[in-house]
Amino acid sequence: MNSILQIEGITKSYGDRILFAGVTLGIGEGEKIGLIAKNGTGKSTLMKIIAGVEPADSGSMVMRNGVKMGYLEQVPEMDKNLSVIDTFLNDGSERATVIKGYEQALSAGDADAIADYMLKMDALGLWDYENHFKQVLAQLKIYDYYQRVGELSGGQLKRVALAKVIIDSPDLLLLDEPTNHLDVDAIEWLEDYLSHSRMTLLMVTHDRYFLDRVCNKIVEIDGGATYEYDGNYSYYLEKRQERIDAENAEVARAKNLLRTELEWMRRQPQARGSKARYRINAFYELEKLAQSARNEKDVELDVKASYIGSKIFEAHDACKRYGDKVILNHLNYIFARYEKLGIVGNNGVGKSTFIKCLLGIEPLDSGSFEVGETVQFGYYSQEGISFDEGKKVIDAVREIAEYVRFDEKTSYTASQFLQLFLFTPADQQKFIAKLSGGEKRRLYLATVLMRKPNFLILDEPTNDLDIKTLEVLENYLAGFKGCVIIVSHDRFFMDRTVDHLFVFEGNGVIRDFPGNYSDYREVKQEEQRQENARRKEAEKPKTAPQPRQRNANKMTFMERKEFEALETEIEQLTAEKNSLDALFNSGEVINDIAEKSARYDEVRQLLDEKEMRWLELSEKQ
Repeated sequence: MNSILQIEGITKSYGDRILFAGVTLGIGEGEKIGLIAKNGTGKSTLMKIIAGVEPADSGSMVMRNGVKMGYLEQVPEMDKNLSVIDTFLNDGSERATVIKGYEQALSAGDADAIADYMLKMDALGLWDYENHFKQVLAQLKIYDYYQRVGELSGGQLKRVALAKVIIDSPDLLLLDEPTNHLDVDAIEWLEDYLSHSRMTLLMVTHDRYFLDRVCNKIVEIDGGATYEYDGNYSYYLEKRQERIDAENAEVARAKNLLRTELEWMRRQPQARGSKARYRINAFYELEKLAQSARNEKDVELDVKASYIGSKIFEAHDACKRYGDKVILNHLNYIFARYEKLGIVGNNGVGKSTFIKCLLGIEPLDSGSFEVGETVQFGYYSQEGISFDEGKKVIDAVREIAEYVRFDEKTSYTASQFLQLFLFTPADQQKFIAKLSGGEKRRLYLATVLMRKPNFLILDEPTNDLDIKTLEVLENYLAGFKGCVIIVSHDRFFMDRTVDHLFVFEGNGVIRDFPGNYSDYREVKQEEQRQENARRKEAEKPKTAPQPRQRNANKMTFMERKEFEALETEIEQLTAEKNSLDALFNSGEVINDIAEKSARYDEVRQLLDEKEMRWLELSEKQ
C-alpha cells in the first residue's frame, strides 16, 4: 500500500501538561482510519498538527508530494458575513468568479448575463463542478445558497463546512467529529459517501456505528503509546481486550518472578560483587515491569437520584408553533414513572423546542404541561452551560455547592465529586478556558448530576464526549432510578438507553414508536419499500382487459421466447444500475451528470417493468 503520510515521534505539550509524546503513525493510500483516545489526550490537537494549523513540539511528518488535504475542524470557523455560495467560492480563482457570476445572473433572471456566463462555464468545463457541489449540499439539506452564514444554525453550519471540505475530493481527508449536529439521514448519507469514496480518511468521532461502517483501521492513543488495529470498530474492541489481557498477564508473571529475584538480591550484600551484574540489571527492569499494571480510571457515575413520585408529567392539548411551522399540535400524553424516552427526527422539526416547553423555558401557545411535585429536572442541553472561562474548575463547582449529599451515608466535597469525573486536584486548579471541548462537556455533566435530579433530560449528550465516558453514561442510565428523555442522533447510544421513541415527523406530527432506534429504522425502511411498490403499481399504465384465450394459464411459444430474453435483459440492466450506483457514490466529479441521472431513472423504470413481466410469465411457467 502506497504511503500518503508518515508521522514519526510527534510530541505536544502545553506548559507542563504533556498531551501526547512520541506518536508514530503511517497513513496508507485508501485507508479509512478512526482515531480513538480519551478526552483531554489531544485528539483534536493531533489533527490540527497534521493539518498544519498548529506546530508540534518535536517529531516529523513526511507527506507524499502532490497530496491534496481537506480538514474539517470540530467547531468550524467561517466568515459570518458571507453567503453559503460565497463560502464555497471565495478563493479568488477564475472558476469561483465564473460560477458565482452565473449563479447571481440566474438569481436576477438576467438573460443576457446568463447566456454570457453559460459560454464561460462551457469554456472552463465547470458544469460538473457546479452540479457536484449542489448535489452534496442537497444531500446535506442545504438549499438556500444565498443565506448568510451568520444566520445558520449550528447544525447547518456544520453541514456547510462538511460539504465545503469534501466537495473537491481531497486525497487525504481529516474529519474531527463530523457527525456532531447532523441528523440521522445526513449521517447515513455521509457513511455511504465515505465508505464508497476513494479518499484516504483520518477521523475522530464518538459515533460507534459510524466507525464500524466506514473505517478499515482503528488507531488508539492510550497511556502515551499508539496502537493500530487493522479492522473496524467491532474488531478493535475484541483485539484491544486481548491486548489488555496479555499485558495484565505479563505483569502478573513479572510480579511472581520478582518475588524470587528479590530473595536472591537479599541473600548477601551487593557490595561483595559476587552477584552477576546482568542479573542485577535484569532485576531492576523486572521491578519496573511489575509496577506497570494498568491503572485505567473511568468516570464514576455512582450518583443516586432523589425520590420521584408516581406522577411525572401530563401533556394536555399542548400546542406550539413558530409562524407557519407547527411544533406541537394538541399533544396529549401521560409520562410514566421510570420511563426512558428517546426523541428523534430531522433537524428543525422542534425536538429541542419540545424539551424547552416541558421545562418552562419556552411558553406553549395553548394547552399545558402538568408536572408532578416530586420531579427535579436535570437538563443537559446541546448548547452547554455558559461557564466563566476565567474561573478555575473547582471555583465554578463550589458556586453550585460546597458539599454534595445524596443520602445519610453518601456525601462528597466539591473536590471529591469532581474526582469522580476524572478531574484530579491539579486539574481542578486549571482555568476552564484551558479545558478541551470534551473536558468542558464532562464538567457540564458533573454540574447537572450534582443537583441530584430524578428526571434527566439530555439534549445531544454524546457530542464531544469520548467513547469510554459514553459507555459509562450508558451503564449509568440503564440503572438510573428516575425518568429519562434523550434527544440524540447517536444511534448506538439510543439503542443502549431508551425503551421507546417519539418520532418528530414535522408539522406537529409525533409518532410514538415502541422500540429502540434500530427497530424504528427497520420498520421505516420496510414501510418505504412498501410505499415504493404501491407507487410503482399505481403508475403502471392501465390496459384494457384482453379476451379470454384458450390455455391462458400456460405459456405460448412467443411468451416462452420472451421469458428467456427477459432473464438476459434483467441481468444486463441490473449490472448497468449497479455500475451507475458505484459511480454516483464514488465522490468523483461526473461528466454529463444530467445525462447519466436521466439514464439511471430510465434503467430503474425498465428494470421494474421487466421484473414485473418476468414474474407474470413465471407464474404461467
